[in-house]
Amino acid sequence: MFLKIGFATKYLLSTSKMKKILSTLILLLVTGLLYAQTGKAPAYPLINHNAYFSIWSFTDTLNASTTKHWTGTDQSLTGLIKVDGTIYCFMGKGTEKVKIAQAEQTSVNLTATQTIYQFKCGKVDLEVIFTSPLLMNDLDLFSRPVSYISYKVHSNDSKAHDAKIYLGVSTNIAVNQSSQEVTIQKYTTDKLSILKAGTTEQPILQKQGDDLRIDWGYVYIAAPKTSNTIQYISTEAEAIDYLINNHIPATIKKGTQLVMNTIIPFGKVGAITKEKFIEVGYDDLYSVQYFKQNLRPWWKSKYKTTIEKELTRAADEYASVLKKCAIFNNTMYREAKLIGGSHYADLCVIGYRQSIAAHQLTKAANGDILFLSKENFSNGSINTVDVTYPSAPLYLIYNPKLMEGMLNGIFYYTESGMWKKEFAAHDLGTYPIANGQTYGADMPVEESGNMLILSAAIVKAEGNAAYARKHWKTLTMWANYLIKEGFDPANQLCTDDFAGHLAHNANLSIKAIIGIACYANLANQLGEKETGKKYGEMAKDLASKWIAKADAGDHYSLVFGDQNSWSQKYNLVWDRVLGLNLFPQSVYDKEIKYYISKQNTFGLPLDSRKTYTKSDWILWTAALTNNKADFKAIIDPVYKYATETNSRVPISDWHETTTGNMVGFQARSVVGGYFMSLLKHKWTKR
Repeated sequence: MFLKIGFATKYLLSTSKMKKILSTLILLLVTGLLYAQTGKAPAYPLINHNAYFSIWSFTDTLNASTTKHWTGTDQSLTGLIKVDGTIYCFMGKGTEKVKIAQAEQTSVNLTATQTIYQFKCGKVDLEVIFTSPLLMNDLDLFSRPVSYISYKVHSNDSKAHDAKIYLGVSTNIAVNQSSQEVTIQKYTTDKLSILKAGTTEQPILQKQGDDLRIDWGYVYIAAPKTSNTIQYISTEAEAIDYLINNHIPATIKKGTQLVMNTIIPFGKVGAITKEKFIEVGYDDLYSVQYFKQNLRPWWKSKYKTTIEKELTRAADEYASVLKKCAIFNNTMYREAKLIGGSHYADLCVIGYRQSIAAHQLTKAANGDILFLSKENFSNGSINTVDVTYPSAPLYLIYNPKLMEGMLNGIFYYTESGMWKKEFAAHDLGTYPIANGQTYGADMPVEESGNMLILSAAIVKAEGNAAYARKHWKTLTMWANYLIKEGFDPANQLCTDDFAGHLAHNANLSIKAIIGIACYANLANQLGEKETGKKYGEMAKDLASKWIAKADAGDHYSLVFGDQNSWSQKYNLVWDRVLGLNLFPQSVYDKEIKYYISKQNTFGLPLDSRKTYTKSDWILWTAALTNNKADFKAIIDPVYKYATETNSRVPISDWHETTTGNMVGFQARSVVGGYFMSLLKHKWTKR
């Protein structure tokens, strides 16, 4: 084999053209640009940055439906290509104004940061790549609110063909309701041609709630001047006039449901691929209100920069950013596949951008990093602790500073004296207003346990206990609360609040025990050995009592005292991940064997009360296994749900195990929890 490759290489190097092709192929292989990753998802991420700037395709083919905001409201991106006079639609529904052919989509592939489509458009092949460079090791790039749409065009019949790309972007991206008036501006900088649109009203941070879109700030469409772009503003009816007959409609400066149009001429294209790109950006001016102060986004507050500078920087860095993304995509997929197989890796890909895009990165006046989540389509809360908790594995792996940003606001709320209870708060308000808890019910054991466990996880990820030292008084208060109330919880909500209040919750009890053990572990790291010993012994004693109290023969019960009940004990995973060694292997073995016997077509039910489930918790439960066969048995039904569900929305984490349909929730950050087994592998090598 190597001799054959060597001979072929020597032959290819005999011409300069073939040498160039070979070097390009090697680069593609090294960087992972050959896109052999996920090909099916409930919905496909296109432009994804935060809860307001998040555009998706809800169908398997990009030209089968209008693109949408994650809430399902239309935010139209229309993509057309004109080849030798024939117009083909490859994105969105096109237009009824003239007869337009449908481009034939030949493939779609998802990677962590990119969605890649391939089309046949008559005598030309087209590749369209959506890149949101959400690379957590570079927060400046990560926070830049700019996505790329790349176009690669080449002839498929060895002849030259004239081609031009059209992108129509609806101003609905910058409104909450389509009836809101927008103003549009066209201008240029030294390097870019730009279209800018936003509401006339600009009601900055004046709305809070769940099913809302942003109606302040401005959306930007930018293209390098070197692309010879043509840009104009129009009504929907006039949007493609230039593409049809080279006529630019009369200038419009304001109106409703307008279109920002960009045309990129490719000239004659042959067998050699030509590549050009367009940028889509959003400047929200102010992102959230945090205890009465309006905060700018991270990229703006840190450098006092402008969106034009960020768009220019993004254009200048285009090639290097795409290379970084390709390397990360390949590395992440390879690592996930190595420890969990291709189905597990595919689920991680599906979860990556969705989880991140439910957050906003900013900075508090005191310098604290804030990475605030929106509880999408569950109640709209901001910085919900029990949404942070399942999301955590993704951020603990790739940047624990973001994990700090998810906890800092809750600590500040308590330590400022605004939250006066002895347990942790549930949230900081209703997105995007973070002035204090607005959820109507407390979750005392749930949130206190979450904060202790995640603080210990941050310390492990960062390799020092500085974060715990900073909040030691608060952590001590919460640990003492868990000792008093956590082992046999009173009638209260846990993170699965949709299932209602529950007393004597055995899984919630595990969380309390692990939270106490985490406090002991932190005390030891801070040199408080007596405290560490005391709380560590209490945690081990409570774990022994739990085993006896929850024992139901061939499994452990949902609630203490009811042997006919059962539940996923997903909270157990931290015992493994943090190396606490509270529960013996026999507990894990008994539970996993029982779970496998209870599975339905699309997954393991959450507990014995209903047949619905939470996919994030299933993937935590899968991390309790110690062999590939059991892991696969638990993972595969979730993969089946993700790739076969009729619920075509950014993946719902709450679905029916019998039908594969969503029950509620969509586009939530909790799918960051899909990375739990990867976190476990990295931290325990088991």
